[in-house]
Parts: sequence; C-alpha cells; structure tokens
Amino acid sequence: MVEHLLIADSRLDHVFHALADPTRRAMLQSLASGERTVSELAEPFAMSLAGASKHIKALEAAGLVARDIRGRQHLCRLQPGRLAEAHEWLSFYERFWTERLDALDALLRQPEPDIVPPSEPKGDDA
Repeated sequence: MVEHLLIADSRLDHVFHALADPTRRAMLQSLASGERTVSELAEPFAMSLAGASKHIKALEAAGLVARDIRGRQHLCRLQPGRLAEAHEWLSFYERFWTERLDALDALLRQPEPDIVPPSEPKGDDA
C-alpha cells in the first residue's frame, strides 16, 4: 500500500515538474487539438528541434505525451491519463478551499448584532 502511494506521488512529481515550464504547457495545449510533429511543436518558440525534443522528453517522462516515429517524422500525441490524476489530486484542494470560502461567506452574511456603545463615564465635571 505504501509503495503504491510512493509510486503515485512520484508520478505526480513528474507531472507537476513537466507542467512547471510554460513552453511545455503550451506544447500540451497544442497537442490537445491533435497530433503534432516535433517541428510543429517547436515552431511557435523559434527553438531548435533538439531543444523541442528535450521538452518533449520531459513530457514523455511524466506520461503526458506519447511519441511515435513514422519514417523521419516524430509524431507526438497527448496522453490525458496523467493529467486526470493531477486533476484528481488538485480537486481535493478545490473542495477544501470551497468549503472554507463557503463558511466565510456564511459568516459574513450573518446580520451584525446590535452594538450598544459604551456609556461615557460620569466624572466630577458633570
């Protein structure tokens, strides 16, 4: 059981590491609409194929992308399973914060109690 949790944590570590880079996030977004070659993924960033390949390898290591080689072309496609695992992990915190914010909202919506100002002390000058 503990070993299974450690493996799941390690997979999440890889996913969040891969998602930490804006270039890789943009590549994933591009892959959401279909397969792309390494050249197509590199093009918007004016980077070399070697540079793009390094990003793709990080995405592959995280299980977010699969690469097929067809002749000279390397075609990449999105593997959504690991994103679903990350979403499931994050949804716990979404529920956590929603509950906390709902409680705060309910507290703020309560009518304010009537506050009676303290009476002024009567002194010898009165």
